[in-house]
Amino acid sequence: MSETSSVEAASTRLQRALAALEEALERRLDLERGRSTLADQLHAVGVDRARLAAALDQETARGQKLAGVNREVAGRLDQAMSTIRSVLAGDQP
Repeated sequence: MSETSSVEAASTRLQRALAALEEALERRLDLERGRSTLADQLHAVGVDRARLAAALDQETARGQKLAGVNREVAGRLDQAMSTIRSVLAGDQP
């Protein structure tokens, strides 16, 4: 093999190696972009989860308050019905 042929062969190998390196770099950049997108989506899910948890806590507290009011109203209705029954039965003056 002549010196020129050796240089050309080395040059060809170098070009192939550089092309392979560029392809590997592109794949790596694509992966990094995908990770960045995934991290952004994960952050958005976390923010949404926190918002939903706060809303759930607020609605749970509201539900408990309404249950208490419901018990109070039911007690008052029972008392009113008892009073009405007594009046209708003539137990009260």
